[in-house]
Amino acid sequence: MSDQPTLRDQLPSRWRPLFAVLRELDRGIEDLYVDLGVEGVKPRFSMALMFLDLAGPMTIRRLAEETGVSHSAMSQSVTAMRGAGLVASEPGPDARSRVVSLTDRGREVVPLLRAEWDATEAAIAELEEELPYPPSRVADDLAEAVRRRPFADRVRSRMPRA
Repeated sequence: MSDQPTLRDQLPSRWRPLFAVLRELDRGIEDLYVDLGVEGVKPRFSMALMFLDLAGPMTIRRLAEETGVSHSAMSQSVTAMRGAGLVASEPGPDARSRVVSLTDRGREVVPLLRAEWDATEAAIAELEEELPYPPSRVADDLAEAVRRRPFADRVRSRMPRA
């Protein structure tokens, strides 16, 4: 690694450390999947695969809504999950929609994903006990502050006036 400053260093960020920690947590889950011999599964797939197991086939749009991501993000995940043999998709009720369903391989990994989900929640609870201010409380408090005054308003008020 170089000791020279990067372009990123020229843009200070209060968010960068948070995103770095979240990426590290995701990497930990990916490492677990590798240790367990589960190939082609990414942490971002787990909720979608579990929902498909619970509710059966659904459109990409509904799957995106249920998991709380954009249609575009879910479409990309479905493409990757299809490539990994976890899901199949077919044309939906209208020309623009696709219906996604689990493959046999997808169904096979769901019990492991549920166990990992529960273990992850327990591990997060353990981490929260080690911290003076639990991240889940940070998220709740942050959401409440943004409800009181939207983030766009906060940024807008700090923009230079033209």
